[in-house]
Amino acid sequence: MGVFRMKSLVLNAKQLIKLNSKHQGDVPKGYLAVYVGEVQRKRFVVPLSYLNHPLFQDLLRRSEEEFGFNHPMGGLTIPCHEEAFVCLTSQLHIL
Repeated sequence: MGVFRMKSLVLNAKQLIKLNSKHQGDVPKGYLAVYVGEVQRKRFVVPLSYLNHPLFQDLLRRSEEEFGFNHPMGGLTIPCHEEAFVCLTSQLHIL
């Protein structure tokens, strides 16, 4: 995957943030609400800085492959196990 494709993923995620910002009134500035899970989805609030990290970008790619940019929860939906997401974001938090 090229650099252009990665920038496209991040830009599309940022556009989704803007479109859904009115539904995220309880999310602090600089953060993003995402929905995680394969069947039952749980809402997490993560820093926008995660969008630039390669591990998080891999999740964005998976999200695009599964949902395109039509997310069923009305916000960025990430199709992975909740435990895997928590593990990944814990690693990002200490970096």
